[in-house]
Amino acid sequence: MSPIVYCHGTTHSTARPESLCEMSSLNSLRGVLDAWTGTVAGAVVAGLERVVAPRVVRLVETETGAFALEVTKPEDVPNEIAFEDGKFVSANLAQIVRGSRVEIVLRPARFLFRPLELPARAADFLDGIVRAQIDRLTPWSASEAVFGCSPPVAHGGESITTEIAAAPRRLAMGYVEAVSGFHPSAIAIVTEAGGGGRIKVFEQKSRGAIDPVRLSRTLQAVLALAVVAAVVGSVAAGYLADSLSARESELERQITQRRAALRGSDGGERSPLALLERRKYETPASVIVLESLSRLLPDHTYVTEMHLSGNKIQIGGITRDAPSLIPLIEQSQHFTRATFYAPTTRSPSDPGERFHIEAQIEPRNAP
Repeated sequence: MSPIVYCHGTTHSTARPESLCEMSSLNSLRGVLDAWTGTVAGAVVAGLERVVAPRVVRLVETETGAFALEVTKPEDVPNEIAFEDGKFVSANLAQIVRGSRVEIVLRPARFLFRPLELPARAADFLDGIVRAQIDRLTPWSASEAVFGCSPPVAHGGESITTEIAAAPRRLAMGYVEAVSGFHPSAIAIVTEAGGGGRIKVFEQKSRGAIDPVRLSRTLQAVLALAVVAAVVGSVAAGYLADSLSARESELERQITQRRAALRGSDGGERSPLALLERRKYETPASVIVLESLSRLLPDHTYVTEMHLSGNKIQIGGITRDAPSLIPLIEQSQHFTRATFYAPTTRSPSDPGERFHIEAQIEPRNAP
């Protein structure tokens, strides 16, 4: 057994407690987010693989160095394929492998096996612990080797054991490169474990395949964009609400001013309503002026033209006695200062004298 020793040390920290709490909260939040997106991505990928699971093709290495071909649906496939000069020698291997999941099962003799004992609580972090300890357990670093571990076996309630299998990366990549040219959906390198079962030490998916890690990062990016969009939308909505509220207040103020201007804030004679009412009584009504003239003028007088301009009226027409019209007009309470503004004429064809009289109108809206 290769026990792992955990060391705890104490260091003097000058960080403020508030900063440490904030960093701890951010790290906890990020950890929860990573765990959630990783779980969702794994569930999505697992579901898609169940629905559209590719065909599995296994190349099992024999003692002679050749590979036995195992296919879920054998259809005129060779039983054994040779591996020479870094290539699999088979005429129709490309058709068999294309779009399939290829598992290359190498002999255990090509791998270095090491048992590892860990605390029971380390089961959730087994992959990370193995990666961190691989350079101590094997002659290679994590970047120089392909490695994996068997499912952990519990011993009581405090410890677990697992078996690590590792091999040089260049060995595994030779087989991967020999198969990748046939465009499989995924390539995995596995070996037989000592206690039965298989240990996967390497897996590579094609570019079109869905990777849980990339999907998890995509989910995090989508969530970040959604949060940014929500914040921007909230700020924009608040700004628009404030702007609309300010415009509404301004409109209400203008309406109030207009109403006050129409009603007159002091209620005096300068208010618009008072001015309108005053103009109503001071401006002569054309109907009343015409009605007053029709009552004043005698029956032998005919008005052919009339001009009304402000408080002045001009009339013209034919009558038997033009001078008598002046006193008649001035006797009325609606007219004053009646006078001829043009000479009185008489032509042979007219039945009387043609007159032109103007007068001032007194603003009375009752006849």
